[in-house]
Amino acid sequence: EVQLVESGGGYVQPGGSLRLSCVASGFRFSNFYMSWVRQVPGMGLEWVASIRSDGTSATYGSAVEGRFKIDRDNDNNTVSLQMNNVGSEDAAEYYCGTCIHLVPYWGRGTQVAVSS
Repeated sequence: EVQLVESGGGYVQPGGSLRLSCVASGFRFSNFYMSWVRQVPGMGLEWVASIRSDGTSATYGSAVEGRFKIDRDNDNNTVSLQMNNVGSEDAAEYYCGTCIHLVPYWGRGTQVAVSS
C-alpha cells in the first residue's frame, strides 16, 4: 500500500530554518508529482508546494514563495521541504502527499512549531 512518512519537524525560532523530509513507498514514486500541504487546527489544509515527477520544476503557494524550497530524490523515494525565514504563520502540521487515480494520499504529518 501507499505509505508516506514525514520527519524533521520540531521547534524553530522566527527567522530560522528547518528541513522536512518524506519517504514514500508503495507506488512508482518517480512517476508522480509530490506536494506538501499544511494544516493549522481549525483552519483546514493549505497547499504549500509541489514538484514535478522528475524534479525539473516546482511551484509554491504565495505564502511561502521565495522562502521555502521543495526538492526530491527519486533514487531514495524522498521529497523534502527546506523552510527558510520561518515566521509564526508557518507553524502547522506538515504533510507530504500525492494523487493517484484521483485518490489523494497523505502521510501522518510532522509538527512545526515557531516560538521565540
